Amino acid sequence: MHVLMILLVTVSLVATLLAVVAPRRAAAAITVVGGVVSLAVAIAMIPYAADHDATSIGFLRVDALSTVFLLATAFLYATAAVYSVGYLADEAREAAQLGGAHAESFARYSRRFYIGINAFAWAMLCAPEMKGLALLWVAIEVTTVISALLVAIVDTDGATEAAWKYVLIASSGLGIGLLATIIMYYAGSQRLGQSYDLGLDPLLHAANQLPATPVRLAFVLAVVGYGTKVGLFPVHTWLPDAHAEAPTPVSALLSGSLLADSLYAILRYYQVTLLAVGEHFPQTVLLVFGVASLLLAALSLLDQRDIKRLLAYSSVEHMGILAIGVSFGAPLALFGVLLHVLAHAAGKGNAFMGAGVLVRKYGTKELGKIRDGLRTLPWSGPMFLLAIFALSAMPPFGIFRSEFEIVAGGFGDAHHAGAAILVVLVTLAFIGLAFATTRVLFLPGPGSGADDAGDVAVVRGEPSWWMVVPLVAGLGVLVLLGVYPPDQLVDLLHRGANELQGVL
Repeated sequence: MHVLMILLVTVSLVATLLAVVAPRRAAAAITVVGGVVSLAVAIAMIPYAADHDATSIGFLRVDALSTVFLLATAFLYATAAVYSVGYLADEAREAAQLGGAHAESFARYSRRFYIGINAFAWAMLCAPEMKGLALLWVAIEVTTVISALLVAIVDTDGATEAAWKYVLIASSGLGIGLLATIIMYYAGSQRLGQSYDLGLDPLLHAANQLPATPVRLAFVLAVVGYGTKVGLFPVHTWLPDAHAEAPTPVSALLSGSLLADSLYAILRYYQVTLLAVGEHFPQTVLLVFGVASLLLAALSLLDQRDIKRLLAYSSVEHMGILAIGVSFGAPLALFGVLLHVLAHAAGKGNAFMGAGVLVRKYGTKELGKIRDGLRTLPWSGPMFLLAIFALSAMPPFGIFRSEFEIVAGGFGDAHHAGAAILVVLVTLAFIGLAFATTRVLFLPGPGSGADDAGDVAVVRGEPSWWMVVPLVAGLGVLVLLGVYPPDQLVDLLHRGANELQGVL
């Protein structure tokens, strides 16, 4: 297990360093290999993490809970890497046709892109493996810096503004997160002494002896601080702009992995608070933030004009679902939460990548200018539709199973009001997603495939098969998680749910 832990945070780092010196085609191959190898290592960790307690080496620590988030990140790293090959190849053809300065500018852009993707994946794989809360904060801060640069990499006014807004809000939030870290250190030092280093294991084992007031304060600050990166209301305002302006592979990583990593940080504070002060306080806090986030997202989805902003608000919706699921506290609901982390990563990755194909094909992100997607894109169009079905919790996909378990856990543990609100708001969100998707995929465009921008014909066919393969992989994962998750994965999720309940 120690070898796998070290390997998982080393592969992407080596890929980052190699991408610095490699030419574009070699950097693309290095990125794909780095993503696939990282995914293989994360999968190899499942049996051990499902059957053993937390394993530590140096400043690294892995248990069942962290392994779930590592799987989500590794899967998106692999699929985004493959997708990026086709995504950049299409831009390379355009730059080659223009020649001269355009070709040179694209060469610099592609190098920065591959360096950034690998570095971003490295930071997000490091975060769940951090041994203590202070190191976890550092890792989340590093993801902020790298992801902000990736949002701004396209060098447009909109991207620059979105990146600046993201940096301001996320940095302010992480400043609050740092204060939460300091206060939790104070609480831990009352029992463990001044030399205590915020290591997670000693903090969890001493949690029932910690002073209650500092722990409560630290938890609220953690929810607000890290909640800026999760996209919880009211500190979500950077998210739609950043996800809409970032390159498509980056948007997929932001929604499916970065938000989940930040939620992981909140869950570590939740574990300590649960053991220190009982379940009522932390569950109430998460329920309030979760319902507010889900309500905002459901209403926002009804009136969106940008296809990527539509999916960004869907991410806010699903983070709200996860917060509500944890607030129920029931074993079935917590199992559903962890399954939802994996299913959302696959579903949202597919949705953003499918949307990226539509944007590339039609040359616009405006929903009103994209029509007849099913006819124009014979592969990506149907798979984008299936991704929207998955995000809307339609069977037989994994999100249907996870949301069903969350709702069943809520009703089964007497959280009737919260479960009912969850069902109503998820249904409202489905209406918004369904309406937008119907217009994009089913309504015929004027002039037999012309778009609204000026009756310019859109040629039927896929921009690149490299952009289709990840969609097939994501769809397969969604069906697998919904129909018959592997036994070892089920054991991992059960163990992770037990850890969230404070069973050490």
